[in-house]
Amino acid sequence: MVQEYQSPVRIYKHPFELIMAAYVRRFPKCHLIPVFVDCEIINQSQSEDGSLVVTERRCTIDIEAPRLLKRIAGVDYLYFIQKNTLNRQNRTLHIEVHNETFSNRVVVHESCSYTVHPENEDWTCFEQTASLDIKSFFGFESTAEKIAIKQYGSSIKKGKEIIEYYLRELEEEGVTSIPRWTPPAVSGSVNVRLQLPAPSAARAIPGNSAKAGLSSKDPASPTELLASSPDDKLDADYIRRYLGDLTPLQESCLIRLRQWLQENHKGKIPKDQHVLRFLRARDFNLDKAREFLCQSLTWRKQHQVDFLLDTWEPPQLLQDYYSGGWHHHDRDGRPLYILRLGQMDTKGLVRALGEEVLLRQILSVNEEGLRRCEENTRVFGRPISCWTCLVDLEGLNMRHLWRPGVKALLRIIEVVEANYPETLGRLLILRAPRVFPVLWTLVSPLIDENTRKKFLVYAGKDYQGPGGLVDYIEREIIPDFLRGDCMCNVPEGGMVPKSLYRTAEEVESEENCLLTDSIYKSASIFKGAPYEMLIEITEASSVITWDFDVSKGDVFFNIYHSKRPPKKDAGAHSITSLGAVNAQLIDKSWVLGQDYSMVEKALICKEGESVQGSHVTRWPGFYILQWRFHSSAACAASSLPRVDDVLASLQVSSHKCKIMYYTEVLASHDFRGSMSSLESCQSGFSQLSAATTSSSRSHASSTISR
Repeated sequence: MVQEYQSPVRIYKHPFELIMAAYVRRFPKCHLIPVFVDCEIINQSQSEDGSLVVTERRCTIDIEAPRLLKRIAGVDYLYFIQKNTLNRQNRTLHIEVHNETFSNRVVVHESCSYTVHPENEDWTCFEQTASLDIKSFFGFESTAEKIAIKQYGSSIKKGKEIIEYYLRELEEEGVTSIPRWTPPAVSGSVNVRLQLPAPSAARAIPGNSAKAGLSSKDPASPTELLASSPDDKLDADYIRRYLGDLTPLQESCLIRLRQWLQENHKGKIPKDQHVLRFLRARDFNLDKAREFLCQSLTWRKQHQVDFLLDTWEPPQLLQDYYSGGWHHHDRDGRPLYILRLGQMDTKGLVRALGEEVLLRQILSVNEEGLRRCEENTRVFGRPISCWTCLVDLEGLNMRHLWRPGVKALLRIIEVVEANYPETLGRLLILRAPRVFPVLWTLVSPLIDENTRKKFLVYAGKDYQGPGGLVDYIEREIIPDFLRGDCMCNVPEGGMVPKSLYRTAEEVESEENCLLTDSIYKSASIFKGAPYEMLIEITEASSVITWDFDVSKGDVFFNIYHSKRPPKKDAGAHSITSLGAVNAQLIDKSWVLGQDYSMVEKALICKEGESVQGSHVTRWPGFYILQWRFHSSAACAASSLPRVDDVLASLQVSSHKCKIMYYTEVLASHDFRGSMSSLESCQSGFSQLSAATTSSSRSHASSTISR
């Protein structure tokens, strides 16, 4: 497979002639390049007027390869042919290099050029491209490729340093300028100096001049790329200033992907920072990043995301009850977003607004984050490509695990992960309660591993000291609700009034959709005939979660445990018609406290209530979730109702309750890892990643079952 490389344009703020004087000093050998052993001129020619000089050299290179590989190849040095074409009149130098050694096994081609800057004739541009095609190399193709890539990266990094070294040497010798070449005088004529146009190889270079956008008045404009200029190049200084320090191969991937977009993408070309995020998200695999980016660009066009900040106006209800907002920046200059998730009524927001409105809100937050990163890049004078998010979980409870709310959250995470990669620099989670691992276990599988490594969780209350919040945020901007001195304008949230929920028709439509997707199941509970569900647990410390709405009547909710299975089949408890009896799983001969035990305190649930909860199992065995009719008589009863007592009351409609429920079991391994991470961060931030997810089971089992 042919590997291709493209370096960014390097700008020397010196005239072309002075750069050429520095360039020739690196021959026949240069002490700054130890692998460059020697070179000899094998051919040289010159035009009649001396304006064009062509020089061919045979260069000897001592590649830093393993001794064993050199012995297998039978060589100590590699030989390359370099052909330089100097055009003094046009002020250009073109360099072509190819390998002579192993040319039938490996094909190396490198092309470099020095040209006059298109906007400043006293500056010089340098560009470099290369390709590598290893057809066969004694079975060491992969090793040879790695060595070649390393050598290429090193030569790019050294190139500018060498030129600047010899420029300083010339200056010390008193040479600060060299006259431009002029045609030789012809007898009897006047020597007229012609002003030649810039060569075609030197096109407009964004970021190289005031015209291209690097003026102090408009430092952001270099990031706006024009699809109509396919020959635009990136300047190395611009990359370092606005995009950060990249390796030569990373620079090459960025430039090549941008060029591909300019040649093939129909529509607005994304900014360089945006392209770079997709490359980072795919570890600079060019093909994977290109596919990833193109899918996102199509999504942005379909949903008009580029215009979101100008068109999106959050509903007043969202402004009042959505508890999130921007608040200064962290110690690294990243914009800081604060989300008071524990104070936010996620269920109420979903019921009142729906998923689409919340998704639109989160997209606007991400778009605003990108804009603030650009602003902070200008303010702080260094690349800032991501932001920090602080999530306060005080108040988080099982209400936040309402299944439609979790489903909406998972969808939002999926959309954000697909279209805003590498935009989150750090996620600080404060005041995490014991219910947090349940939520984390549900959502973490959808979060990219690189993103998960940026999650820092703090469960303790002393989060302002060393090892806590002040390590990431200046003390003077810690919000007041976190015992800081800075007033924070992020809304406090609160419960959304039920009067603001969507109409019954809309809710019913949503519930029908949920039923169609088999997320929720409906059940009827009759007086004297409880509805029971059997769950078998094979490993202790698994987590049973539940979420149910009481749509009619009042119910008791209990959870029981038994070491032996009930006689009834778990699937035989549903009522399909009036007069049918719910088959009870708990045998009427069982004795509470002997044959089975209650593991959760009985809960009374009123009509219209939504209940969420979880239970960390202490033992393997059989767990029974039971809903039964609630009445004053039922409260006074000391034992479970018997099936024989039910038939007479089934015909009375007021003796019927209805629920819609969903249950899920979280694996012990996943939950233990999350809980251990939470337990380990009582005195400082703890990272939630693959490492913490697989942490010690012995510690987890002693803490999560309390």
